[in-house]
Amino acid sequence: MTTWIKAKVIKIKKWNFPLFSITLHANILPFIAGQFAKIGVIHNGKKIQRAYSYVNSPKEKNLEFYITYVKNGLITKMLYKLNVNDEIMISKESFGFFTLKEIPKRKNLLMISTGTAIGPYLSILQDGSDTKKFKKIILIHAVRYKNQFNYKNIIKKIKKKYKNKFKFQRITSRKIYKKCLFGRITTLLNNDKIEKSIGIKINSKNFHVMLCGNPNMLKDTYKILKNKYNLEKHLRKKPGNITMENYW
Repeated sequence: MTTWIKAKVIKIKKWNFPLFSITLHANILPFIAGQFAKIGVIHNGKKIQRAYSYVNSPKEKNLEFYITYVKNGLITKMLYKLNVNDEIMISKESFGFFTLKEIPKRKNLLMISTGTAIGPYLSILQDGSDTKKFKKIILIHAVRYKNQFNYKNIIKKIKKKYKNKFKFQRITSRKIYKKCLFGRITTLLNNDKIEKSIGIKINSKNFHVMLCGNPNMLKDTYKILKNKYNLEKHLRKKPGNITMENYW
């Protein structure tokens, strides 16, 4: 059963619509980078809730969440209208297994994300725990347009922290830009452009892939990783190469 506590709004950052982030302060229990919290608001006397992954490292005192405003999403509308010093509810505990602790040691770690699903990766990479298990970490972020690449300052710090161990590859799907791959993740895997961009061949012996995004992307990308590269879903009882997290 979820234990709910109050969270105070410290900051609201409105990026290019429909993207925004909220920063909260609350006395939650310690969490592991990559996990998510439940956020709740009251509407017509009833609590509505949704899960959001932390963007911040567990070492930071404030809690940040990267969110897409959904036209028919009641909770995102309410969160978007919040002001500094407002109070909402958050779960005291954190949840999920989308963490590096759950992943076996591999030579290369490939992190694939779409939209706001980059959030848990930013938490993981800022924290740094268990990253020594990998010699190379590649982060792929796919969006529609270039102005949807946010958190540039954090990416810059991550590059400085990991140096040559880290590679960041951007993808856009609606317009072509310099230094960005163009197209859908599935197409770019099928035509080998992702492999060419990262300069490493994907294989089952020395790769682990983390997938975070909408269910359709996960399903389609998983099929390609399985059929083209012979990668298997990772389970505690049966170690594999693919870890997935649904993200809306």
